Amino acid sequence: MIILKIVTAVLGLMFSLFGYSIYFQRKYNLINGFEVDYQRGFKDEKYAKRVGLIEFIVGIVFLVSSIVLIIFA
Repeated sequence: MIILKIVTAVLGLMFSLFGYSIYFQRKYNLINGFEVDYQRGFKDEKYAKRVGLIEFIVGIVFLVSSIVLIIFA
């Protein structure tokens, strides 16, 4: 059970940090192949912001679930 708590907390931290960097700091190079696809016209900035927001939200969910696991389990 302790391993589950650690893995959930680490995943939450990593997802939220990457999502924050992509969505708020506009580090689009963290998305694999985005710059090449952006130059070719396949993807736009809306796609990158959507990916960043999804990662940020998933990270927050993992962090909250890890806190709940720590408190109640």
